[in-house]
Amino acid sequence: MNKRQRIKKDEEFQTVFKKGKSFANRQFVVYCLQKDQPHFRIGLSVGKKMGNAVTRNQIKRYIRQTFLELRDDVRQDMDYVIIARTQAAALNFHETKKSLEHVLKIAKVLKKK
Repeated sequence: MNKRQRIKKDEEFQTVFKKGKSFANRQFVVYCLQKDQPHFRIGLSVGKKMGNAVTRNQIKRYIRQTFLELRDDVRQDMDYVIIARTQAAALNFHETKKSLEHVLKIAKVLKKK
């Protein structure tokens, strides 16, 4: 993920929270907001209840890698904010990818294979 594909500023997060739609399962909450842009952007939120910094960073790496692998299948004109719930700390990469694919299918932003 390059820097243009990340949401970093608080006001951008707040815009997605207020104007976007949310979809969830047990491990993740995904907020989606349509924008006029050539590529998607993602913002990550992993709370301190998840564990120490190593655990939180691992979850963020798994989410970023999942979006890298799905970059051709997700809608490009969207902003996504992913909030990890406490159950996400127990997942390995493949379980994380499967769970995120499930939420993105619920949100109807993932192309059918």
